[in-house]
Amino acid sequence: MAEQKVAESRRIDPAEISQAMTSIAERSQRLVADFLSRQATEPAAPSLDPLNIGNAFFEMTTRLISDPARMVEAQMSLWQDYMALWQNTAKRMMGQPAEPVVAPEAGDRRFKDQMWQDNEVFDYIKQSYLLSARWIQNVVRGVEGLDEASAKKVEFYTRQFVDAMAPSNFVLTNPEVLRATMESGGENLLKGLDNLLADLERGKGNLAIRMTDYDAFRVGENIAVTPGRVVFENDLMQLIQYDPSTPTVHRAPLLIVPPWINKYYILDLRPKNSFVKWAVDQGHTVFMISWVNPDERLAGKTFTDYMTEGPLAALDAIERATGERQANLIGYCLGGTLTACTLAWMAAKGDDRVLSATLFTSMTDFKDPGELGIFIDEEQLGSLEARMAEHGYLDGRDMATTFNMLRANDLIWSFVVNNYLLGKDPFPFDLLYWNSDSTRMPAAMHSFYLRKMYQENKLIEPGGITVGEVPIDLTTIRTPIYMLSTREDHIAPWASTFSLTRLVSGPVRFVLSASGHIAGVVNPPAANKYCYWTNARKAKTPESWLAGATQTDGSWWTDWDKWVEKFAGPQVPARTPAEGIEPAPGSYVKARAV
Repeated sequence: MAEQKVAESRRIDPAEISQAMTSIAERSQRLVADFLSRQATEPAAPSLDPLNIGNAFFEMTTRLISDPARMVEAQMSLWQDYMALWQNTAKRMMGQPAEPVVAPEAGDRRFKDQMWQDNEVFDYIKQSYLLSARWIQNVVRGVEGLDEASAKKVEFYTRQFVDAMAPSNFVLTNPEVLRATMESGGENLLKGLDNLLADLERGKGNLAIRMTDYDAFRVGENIAVTPGRVVFENDLMQLIQYDPSTPTVHRAPLLIVPPWINKYYILDLRPKNSFVKWAVDQGHTVFMISWVNPDERLAGKTFTDYMTEGPLAALDAIERATGERQANLIGYCLGGTLTACTLAWMAAKGDDRVLSATLFTSMTDFKDPGELGIFIDEEQLGSLEARMAEHGYLDGRDMATTFNMLRANDLIWSFVVNNYLLGKDPFPFDLLYWNSDSTRMPAAMHSFYLRKMYQENKLIEPGGITVGEVPIDLTTIRTPIYMLSTREDHIAPWASTFSLTRLVSGPVRFVLSASGHIAGVVNPPAANKYCYWTNARKAKTPESWLAGATQTDGSWWTDWDKWVEKFAGPQVPARTPAEGIEPAPGSYVKARAV
């Protein structure tokens, strides 16, 4: 009886649907006209090839058509798959069981709605798409004669196209959207259009997809709330010293050098998953570098400036604040790359102020940087540098788009469906708020970083790059290092980060965490999630290291704390930060790029 009432409530008279759609059209026209009138004051000439992929695809197409026999073979294979799909669909329509010809990969959330399985038509649409997607990607992947860089670029952007064409992204082929449209009389589409226009307006003509409820979070109020004080600042950073939570602390302070591609508070989102708070609770005097969100005034800041005004200046400030000239360092991602350069610079200078260093998901060998390498070739770097020259920095939106494309289904298309087709507001999620809080990159620094490290891979060559007038040689590093990498990292592939273990001269403890670049790092012990692998024996390759590794359930945080205790020194009375400049989290972290 209840099911019958639900079914009746979902019946909408065709006249009502027509009236709703007419209303949508009229209101949409007003919204679009209003939007276009505002955008007319800021015209922009779009590039014909903003992704700089035309040459790679032209070369791929040329080689593809030069081998017609292979194309015929591929077409026959696709035709056979479609015949099997049609036969299975016909069986299902006649009430007979039939195994699917192809199924989504595990974890593919695009087809989670039960109608994709239960309804023969939608199951056919789903499988038809999956077969076509697999066929397109296999054909592109199998083209012979392409250089490696072009092949990776073509494969990556083909995947972007295939993901964009998924039936879940369109109103008429998404059962969940159709159901919502029928139940709401089309109000979901009107609300979705309103969301779309709002995102375009916020992005000033560029689509800035809203991934979370931005009004639900305030830096310093419900995220980045570990108490402390800003005790030092310069052009590039503010240095935060956190309040102690234990009566005594380890003698050696702990300095965290986060990446400046994103903001530091990924390590201090909420008390229950804050690495900062957890480290404070373990009795560490924690200092955090909070990088400035640079504008055109800092266009000339170099990688050397980030070292001298970052960790080196922080070490000086820490000594003034605590009386301790030696400290333990943590570097995360790009902050870890900077930390490695700083250690080599200090080795050349005879500077022994760093007792130990911990590197989170940090690249030093960029030979195989994963899919990020697709964005680094001469053509694209030239275009990027031309854009940076206009303002003196790389716009934070460019960085955000690049990282989102690496996981397009999760970070782009899922929100297109939720926000624009279903007309829903995104769920308030602190991690996605942080992900959307993008930062700019100074032109001089970013060009050096992309060219000398990503493009030329000079950091692993002794003297390959010069920082602070010192040729950097990673082999001179004797500081004990704890390396934390993550197995599913799409930004710093763990097999690439592993190469540092063979470069440095000091002891290295390499630890591999489950999950990815963020979740594998931000994994508090109380959550009891994931696992990590350790192997005390030296290995020549990441594969042999993993083959001999021991798996431990839970968080690597406790393993790290046991390791760093050896360098943290005896207990001393807890240190309360001086009045300083302002309360944590400071003002630098609150400056938004858009």
